[in-house]
Amino acid sequence: MQVDALALDLRPRSRLEASDLGVRLVQSQARSVWGSFLPLYAVVVALALATAEISPWLPALSIYWLKPWLDRSLLFVLSRSVFGQTTRFADLWRARREVWGRSLLATLVTRRFSPWRSFTGPLLQLEEQRGQALRWRRRQLLRGQRGAAFAMQAAFAQVELLMSLGVIALLAWFEPNGHPVKVLNALSGDGLAGTLIGAGLYAAVVGVLEPFYVAAGFAMYLNRRVELEAWDIEQEFRRVFAR
Repeated sequence: MQVDALALDLRPRSRLEASDLGVRLVQSQARSVWGSFLPLYAVVVALALATAEISPWLPALSIYWLKPWLDRSLLFVLSRSVFGQTTRFADLWRARREVWGRSLLATLVTRRFSPWRSFTGPLLQLEEQRGQALRWRRRQLLRGQRGAAFAMQAAFAQVELLMSLGVIALLAWFEPNGHPVKVLNALSGDGLAGTLIGAGLYAAVVGVLEPFYVAAGFAMYLNRRVELEAWDIEQEFRRVFAR
């Protein structure tokens, strides 16, 4: 990685500060992030909703299960953003084989329930290591970081749950006839309309929140590399001697 080309100010940060840096990164690159991610996500959501007639729980489960795969596209955009590069969907499409196809089975199966998925995701996608080297590097990155990475993931899981419940509560409160129980019954029942609305609401929450979750883990990953490899010192030396 070309450290001198990074557009971020690298320095050792606390775990919370690093997570906040990821949130700020998404805010500053919102057009690139959602402009590249939403076309893909819209297709995934449409396909997930199409399974509603098979089973009422399948659309939401499909979106939930595919989140690690969707995260790979977000990470592609964010990894370019730290170098000051904007990304369009066309850029993502050109890199689709590498981003969408590599390690697909592991992404959807063995790594699906990783308690620190967004923290180790950049290692698996960007460093391109295999076998023993990958396992050693993963242990090195996680040493002393498991608690913080798990806490961050748990925090975003709670926010996702609360946002989902909040949207449902808003629908119930704004029920025109003043009968919120009818709304709740419709969303929790077996009707096709309720299934589609419920899954659509969950998809909307994921679409808003997932970029911030991926970016928070990515920023923690960058912060860990600063700690391990003194990127901040190297970056400063390169700036000084480039004058």
